[in-house]
Amino acid sequence: MKIIIIGSVASGTSVAAKARRNTESAEITLYDKDTDVSYAVCGIPYAIGGEISSFDELTPRDARWFKKRYNVDIHTSHEVLSIDHSKKTLKVKNLLTGTIINDSYDMLVFATGASYYKPEIFQGKSFDNVFQVRNIISGKDIKSFVDNKKPKSAIVVGAGFIGLEVSEQLKNLGIDVTIIQRSKHPMGHLDWDMSIRIEDELEKQNISFLSEEVIIETNGDQTLESVVTSKGHTLRADLYILATGVRPNTLLAESIGVKLGETGAIATDTTMETNINGVYAVGDVAESFQLITGKAIYRPLASTANKMGRIAGDAMTGGPLRFQGILGTGILRFFNLTIAQTGLTEKEAIKEGYETAVLFNIKPDKPDYMHGEEMVIKAIADKVSHRILGVQIIGPQGVDKRIDVFAAAITLGVTSEDLFHMDLAYAPPFATTKDPIAYTGMALTNALTTSPLITPHELMKLQKNRADITIVDTRVKSSYEKGHVPNAINIPLAELREKSSILDKDKLTVVYCNKGVTGNASQNILRNEGFREVYNLSGGNKNYQEIAKRRNNGRN
Repeated sequence: MKIIIIGSVASGTSVAAKARRNTESAEITLYDKDTDVSYAVCGIPYAIGGEISSFDELTPRDARWFKKRYNVDIHTSHEVLSIDHSKKTLKVKNLLTGTIINDSYDMLVFATGASYYKPEIFQGKSFDNVFQVRNIISGKDIKSFVDNKKPKSAIVVGAGFIGLEVSEQLKNLGIDVTIIQRSKHPMGHLDWDMSIRIEDELEKQNISFLSEEVIIETNGDQTLESVVTSKGHTLRADLYILATGVRPNTLLAESIGVKLGETGAIATDTTMETNINGVYAVGDVAESFQLITGKAIYRPLASTANKMGRIAGDAMTGGPLRFQGILGTGILRFFNLTIAQTGLTEKEAIKEGYETAVLFNIKPDKPDYMHGEEMVIKAIADKVSHRILGVQIIGPQGVDKRIDVFAAAITLGVTSEDLFHMDLAYAPPFATTKDPIAYTGMALTNALTTSPLITPHELMKLQKNRADITIVDTRVKSSYEKGHVPNAINIPLAELREKSSILDKDKLTVVYCNKGVTGNASQNILRNEGFREVYNLSGGNKNYQEIAKRRNNGRN
């Protein structure tokens, strides 16, 4: 059996390694038009900034290593020009010599990855100070430009993973950074009431963020001197980074009749086989499916690419591995924040038709006396099944540990009740006695059963519609006077039992504290006093004011 793999980064090399582990009889060959193999794409921004001392650390293995370790032949700087699947042959060009060779296969794997999208205004143009983070070579080019040209200012187009990571690294090098983003908020796949917290960090780091704005004009010949945006801003910078997303490289696969899925990436079955027998697709060129909904999604991540490659290499050599879908779990460090997400966002869950319970849980990652710092956890659960559907977390520390537990929990289909019963590790240097994960389970369970929550958005909607509601601030007077929800009356928790008689029990009532805990205690008192409908404001006044600030600035 002869296996040919087109592409040799994360997924392609994973196919080869797993196939070889299963059989010694297969002949395995990889072709890649790039010069490096199995490199850590996600580490490139950190090598640009010098946090990683050398790009060599991102390329620990080469073709000779794979030949010696796995008896796999990898040919870099070789581009597959065409494929004749009826004869199972392909034409390959050596990009260094220009020589064209023919090869044949029994099984074919497309690991052709994705191309970095270039905004239309830049297509067909070449500037010596405009770059994309594509591969090791492009990373070295950016690093060389920074080291030799000493740019003082940079414009980064795009505020996704790469855009924010590169912005952080350039800022750390002392370069003034401006980010231009097509959508309203950074990390647009998050719910906006979470991504606004990234904007706070942008302001703190003195990075200019221009939202709902695109470049419509470029000025300059060999060097890009300035750009004009859709809002009429003329901007100048020494360095420009385009981080505007990727598109799957499907043309070669389409040329032999491989079908694409609804996302525009290659559709496969759970073995990663395409509609053509013996032809597979893995990594950033392949479509995934959402583990919760079962629907197709395109979420190009290195972790998924490695997983797909291993599954394909196993399945094509008779193994039992099958792709089970993904949650789209992702994580990012941006200066003092860690930003993470898994499963469905609130907007995605609503679009899928779920009736959701939404919790904003603001808790430290460990006790104050161990220098704990607050995380904001937004958790979404299904009101019918109580299953956890998705979680987003933003905070300075402890986020990575929690998002991985949530990802495991969602994968296993746990409910909010299950979260409380998880036996999680506790010691003061690592967690609080009631870990934020357990507390999320407790609070969501209360919300789904006896003690419903109301989000800041929902409360603002009621206020806008002049609903007849009672809003009670249960904090101490001094906290109330520093800032409170509009039209709220102040009855501290210690006085609530005595003064509850002055309130209308039949009127919809919303109680809140600073972050939610005392609000829940107040909610229980009023429920026990016979109040008909009492809601606790999710995330308390702190969360309400953060969201109101951005809404009032027109940034929702």
